[in-house]
Amino acid sequence: MTETAIRETIRGHILENLMFTDDPSRLPDDASLLEMGVIDSTGVLELVLLMEENFAMKVQDAAIIPENFDSVDRMVSFVLRSKSA
Repeated sequence: MTETAIRETIRGHILENLMFTDDPSRLPDDASLLEMGVIDSTGVLELVLLMEENFAMKVQDAAIIPENFDSVDRMVSFVLRSKSA
């Protein structure tokens, strides 16, 4: 899966399921989801499941940290790093 496809999958899920909008301008890729109040612990678990199901990867508990889940950019980087490991 390409970086663009990964980004679109993650962004689409956040916009539709966590922000309840289809307006992509409301979610800059580098915006902090924590600071925007978009994501909480349940939202993180949804995103972990999304990654595991869509990107054929296993997210370890130790990897569930803000550095990997706080923005679309960080999540895309995390998926790409995990897939190349």
